Amino acid sequence: WRHRPAGKQRKGNSVEILGIDVGGTGIKSARVDTATGKLLSERHRVVTPRPATPDAVLEALREVLRHHDWRGPVGMGFPAAIQHGVVRTASNIDKSFIGLPISDYFSRGTGNRFFTANDADVAGLAEMRFGAGQGHSGVVLIVTIGTGLGTALFSNGQLLPNTELGHVFLENGQEAERYASEAVRVTKELKWKDWGKRLDMYLCTMEFLLWPDLIVLGGGVSAKLEKFGSMLTTKAPVVAASFLNQAGIVGAALFAEQALRQPLPASK
Repeated sequence: WRHRPAGKQRKGNSVEILGIDVGGTGIKSARVDTATGKLLSERHRVVTPRPATPDAVLEALREVLRHHDWRGPVGMGFPAAIQHGVVRTASNIDKSFIGLPISDYFSRGTGNRFFTANDADVAGLAEMRFGAGQGHSGVVLIVTIGTGLGTALFSNGQLLPNTELGHVFLENGQEAERYASEAVRVTKELKWKDWGKRLDMYLCTMEFLLWPDLIVLGGGVSAKLEKFGSMLTTKAPVVAASFLNQAGIVGAALFAEQALRQPLPASK
């Protein structure tokens, strides 16, 4: 990959990039205008394969690219800690991903240049650039609520990557995402306020450890904040993500745009 293909140029500084958000149950995608954060196509969803092995996810991504008739750079949020391009964890995907240089693997397998980062981190990029975190200084904690609990932590606009704070253990001895995720709410058929108490225990734990100035909740449940918000007792204000469950798609495209703007390393 000696040359990085630019995204599809639009008017002004606008660049069109395909954003993909890989979750534990679904893979969502759309074309994104990186200058505005707006989707330029309908959001498309395919089921995350089971088991979610590299080969199976690769085939699903090929289907996504065919649907969008896409040739060019792809930004992807992925449910794992990704350190220097290598997958380090696998909580909601197959463990065979661990140790895989993920962007290189999908780039070779599709013929499109992939730029991949932790799914909560890219969702955070969208909220900080265009959404609920825009213009906020200090510490902002973004929690994406879905199959698990993803986190993105920003200090004065700078991201601390791969925080994976959904895996902390709470005072009741339970792992946070096994106690307060959306999947737990659905599986246990919890009422919104009962689940809100669980989420509050998690958020209060995060506040005790990090002292954020703002907490942003993402994922599909963020649209239902009025149903459980009265149960939340943190000192920091808690707001719904502006992009709701589209933040991962938009942020993935923004991550790819940032990577494309970085100069290539000099040849030896």
